[in-house]
Amino acid sequence: MKKAIAATMALMLAGVTAACGSDSGAGKDEGGAADGGGAKTAKTTLSMLVGSQSNWTYAKDKPIWKAIEEKTNVEINGQVPPGDNYTEAVNLTIASGNMPDLMFMGSFATANKYGQQGALANITEYLDLMPNFKSWLSQYPELKQRYTSAEGKMFMFPNEGFGQGERISWMYRDDIFKKHGLTIPATYDELYETLKKLKQLYPDSYPFVTRGGFGTISRMAPQFNTYNDVYYDFDKKEWRYGPIEDNYKQIVQFLNRLYKDGLMPPDWLTVKGKQFDDFIANNKSFVFLDYMVMDYYNVPLRKDNPQFSMLFMPPPAGFAGAKRNNINLNTVDSGMTVASTSKKIKEAMKYMDFYYSPAGKELSSWGIKGVTYEETNGQKKYLDAFKTMSDLREKPGLLNYGTYTWIDYNALLTLTGKETKDAYAEIGKYDSKLQPKPAFTEKENDVLTTVGQSISKHREENITRFIIGEKGMDQWDAYVNEEKKLGLDQLIKVYKDAYDRVLKAG
Repeated sequence: MKKAIAATMALMLAGVTAACGSDSGAGKDEGGAADGGGAKTAKTTLSMLVGSQSNWTYAKDKPIWKAIEEKTNVEINGQVPPGDNYTEAVNLTIASGNMPDLMFMGSFATANKYGQQGALANITEYLDLMPNFKSWLSQYPELKQRYTSAEGKMFMFPNEGFGQGERISWMYRDDIFKKHGLTIPATYDELYETLKKLKQLYPDSYPFVTRGGFGTISRMAPQFNTYNDVYYDFDKKEWRYGPIEDNYKQIVQFLNRLYKDGLMPPDWLTVKGKQFDDFIANNKSFVFLDYMVMDYYNVPLRKDNPQFSMLFMPPPAGFAGAKRNNINLNTVDSGMTVASTSKKIKEAMKYMDFYYSPAGKELSSWGIKGVTYEETNGQKKYLDAFKTMSDLREKPGLLNYGTYTWIDYNALLTLTGKETKDAYAEIGKYDSKLQPKPAFTEKENDVLTTVGQSISKHREENITRFIIGEKGMDQWDAYVNEEKKLGLDQLIKVYKDAYDRVLKAG
């Protein structure tokens, strides 16, 4: 059956891949894209593979593509494969050997895999053609490390800025807190007492709710100076495994108390969108750990309840002396790659360099003057027709795949309400350091998919049982020893060796 599906997909992709190499008339040494300063050379066409995005899917007639062409002198021939499995489409496109000049990929792990196989061009070999990108890399050394492969190469262009929309933090019902004279908790002990008071005031409620499932621990871990997996301890300068640490044990004990006392839903592992919405809309939950969704609830729920107010809450400290940090997920690991088979590699590199220039950042963030925004006394403002990010994506094509690498998220914040603007003005000081994400060799990936998965499965099963009370905390040491016996030292060594390579490469 899988072979039949693959064959069908290959036929469906034929129309896409057939066009991918058709515009490759010029040789590698010919110009054709904007250089570092935005100056233009001879006009050229590049083919590009991108995934569908509902109403935001690539369409050649969207104004953003015309604006990009005017800035770069490059016409993009975008190709969107049929179906909703873009990963499979990328796999089949590469397997066909008939690749477009540019391909959007969902993760740098995927890009590194295909780069190691020779399917993608090594971007660092062309840095002299990309003065903007070269300068940009010096501004963001942590992202340079993050996107560097195990061999010290780079196969994907990094993204920066859009990840600000991935922020996760604590929020609370300010109107309920004020009504009952409650103060914002600064520690987890205070948080527990606050949740108990809310339970007394609203017996049918579950005062704390999240839709993070087991990942809820990942969101809490930085407030206990630990992590929910292998992590790099910047203070001790060593790789460690959080889920066997005493600090991690305190998170488990805290969640067990919430579960036992009815302070969070009994089905906390499976709470999803609508159920989460209902808890909030029906005054069944009052403290949240989620994406920064204040506007999503404040705007519609104030129609029936003008007092409704969900606000940002600084992360509480897990214990005395613990850092009040949020988990740092403020990155996007997807991006554009260049096919090694392209006859226009240099043109593609020069084209991508534009996106790392001030003009490229402005176009990706604000779009087109008079079409998406207006400017008065040096202040930009989106036109009234654009109320949300979706509005910008649908008609003008802003923020569609392939139209950005570096954006100014402050531009998008102008579309948000006061509560969100205030939160973003404050939340940055609670960021934990971005965890290194070193690239692994094929052999190391084998360890991650065997030893690593066994350890993860054992961890999730046992930690869940601790939280819901099926296992007593007197069995914690036995759990730790079991984790170690599954090959924990080997797993940590994989991360250490991979990161050492990154540091050595500079």
